[in-house]
Amino acid sequence: MSVLDVSPLMWEALLCCFLCGVIVGLERQLRGKPVGVRTSTLICTGTYVFIAISQHVATGVTDPSRIIGQVVTGIGFLGAGVILARQGVVIGVTSASAIWVLAAIGAVIGLGFPWLGVKLAVLTVIVLVGVDGLESQCEALQRGVHRKPQRPHGHAAGPRPRHAEDSE
Repeated sequence: MSVLDVSPLMWEALLCCFLCGVIVGLERQLRGKPVGVRTSTLICTGTYVFIAISQHVATGVTDPSRIIGQVVTGIGFLGAGVILARQGVVIGVTSASAIWVLAAIGAVIGLGFPWLGVKLAVLTVIVLVGVDGLESQCEALQRGVHRKPQRPHGHAAGPRPRHAEDSE
């Protein structure tokens, strides 16, 4: 057994997981969102490993498709962790959705379609950037759930300075 052998996984698939994580994660990270390159790469790779291993250990008695269902459930908990309510506005839903899509991409790669996963990652970024551009240009798309939280007037951006009385 060689040190570089990753059987039953495949280097091509691992490379595609890395590419997908970089493609989606870079968009999120450049926008200052909670799901950056590291997180995106780990989600995609982790899902790939679970799906690929389930395919490897499958027998006539087992059902490897159940692993996909478990990944969907588990990734939902991870996505829920990035959703917050701030000033009456729910934020983080897009990042949670990105997490879900990254898991789906990892599943696609795990099922044997590594370059389809990369295409889906590119499509995901097109949706994230394209719809954001449309929302910026079209006032009707800025209403409702898509409004941005507003800072109260007179408050500077960033954390407020810490004073001696704050530590008591």
